Amino acid sequence: MKPTHDCIQHAANRIRPFCSPTPHYRWPLLCASLGKEVWVKHENHLATGAFKVRGGLNYFASLAGTKAPRDVVCATRGNHGQSIALAGAAHGFRVHVVVPRDNSSEKNAAMRALGANLIEFGEDFQAAREHAAMLANTNGWHLVPAFHPDLVAGVATYALEFLQGVEHLDTVYVPVGMGSGLCGMIAARDALGLSTEIVGVVSAHAPAYAVAFETGRNEEAAVSTRLADGMACRRTDPAALALIREGTARFIRVSDDEVAAAMRLLFTATHNVAEGAGAASLAAAIQDRDTASATRVGVVLSGGNVDSKVFAEILAPALQLPCAA
Repeated sequence: MKPTHDCIQHAANRIRPFCSPTPHYRWPLLCASLGKEVWVKHENHLATGAFKVRGGLNYFASLAGTKAPRDVVCATRGNHGQSIALAGAAHGFRVHVVVPRDNSSEKNAAMRALGANLIEFGEDFQAAREHAAMLANTNGWHLVPAFHPDLVAGVATYALEFLQGVEHLDTVYVPVGMGSGLCGMIAARDALGLSTEIVGVVSAHAPAYAVAFETGRNEEAAVSTRLADGMACRRTDPAALALIREGTARFIRVSDDEVAAAMRLLFTATHNVAEGAGAASLAAAIQDRDTASATRVGVVLSGGNVDSKVFAEILAPALQLPCAA
């Protein structure tokens, strides 16, 4: 079910004690690079470095009033896990998080620092997700889903802030993992009665949602992205897909090379750090700049949690160090 304006506002009131609204800026160098007015929504400024915490806080505010088990478990590549770790602890839950074996070491450290019991299993997110479901069933833990109406209502608060704060956006580009961020944007746009075009962005190396959008049915697609781990989802969620097909205009697929270029541009033009998924929206806007008629666009910098070694490698081609005399 798509959250209403009242539902999103209720979520905003719930999460406000834990996270303030994030800024949106029009960066001159980005505008010059794309040849149009570009606004960036900085979800990388949140306490966990990503938008997901909004959904977790709203989800646990609801769960705390039930008789759910005090132990909860989820699967993640990092940002969802940090959200559940922070929000679960804030509401008195013990949090177990399952991650793939090759997961980001720095995201793993962040989740442990937030108090999560980290469990490494499987080669990708889908395998970790299935293991989390098994642990929940075996141990009687509550399984936190990757997609849920309370998660969508929570993350929709970022979209409400953005669309109310920047009037008359022609197009907004939104990165897609399991779909809560895109569905949140759709819900906020519709709640405000706007005509803003919403474009979903997937990794070309993890295209399940783009394929499903085109075929109209749930799909599974191989994942091989090296940079956009926040978008590395192999299988679509039926509830997410239904909302996405209802409210998304189209999808754009971006390659790892395009994501890397967008990460570099965001750093040089704004001095903000973006993880791969966080830069994907800008990569899509760059790909779209010569064909789309929109002159005022928004990009969602959904997160900044990239490992330092990876980011150093991304920035290396742009470095021009002075030679010794």
